[in-house]
Amino acid sequence: MQKTNFLSRWLPHPFVSVLVAITWIMLAHSLDAATLVMAALLAVIIPRLVQPFIQPTSKINWVAAIKLFFVVLWDIIISNIRIAKLVLGPMDRLHPKWYRVPLETQHDEVNSLLAMIITTTPGTVSAGIDLDRGDILVHALSSEDVEIDIQDIKNRYEKPLLEIFHVNSGDAT
Repeated sequence: MQKTNFLSRWLPHPFVSVLVAITWIMLAHSLDAATLVMAALLAVIIPRLVQPFIQPTSKINWVAAIKLFFVVLWDIIISNIRIAKLVLGPMDRLHPKWYRVPLETQHDEVNSLLAMIITTTPGTVSAGIDLDRGDILVHALSSEDVEIDIQDIKNRYEKPLLEIFHVNSGDAT
């Protein structure tokens, strides 16, 4: 049996603990004692409950991860504006399309995060990852050029994800 120190036993995922505490404080809109105590309790309890479901991640390139975060945030803002204009405008401007984005790797984290990013960006939804075919099925609310959309996804999201997880094209899990 593996020995663990006191800190890793109580805070198995310190980053998750910090996120939980900050999220609770932001949701409560308060810095009073009760809010801080509850944030601390949740920061200890929730990561311990989800510990079996969170596997240790390989070394992450945090600079690339932060850059990708801001790229995705920017794309979400711009997509919301673009989709609002499309939906509130004439329906003939909508050009819904289904297309497949070929995957560069079979790395689970890269492909799962890529699918989540696609789904999070308004106007696109990933319908599923098909590892047998090596692609992600995507539905776009409106697309003028599918090839440009595919290259945008690959360049803006997939390449940074490969860099974040230090994965080469063609690598598996």
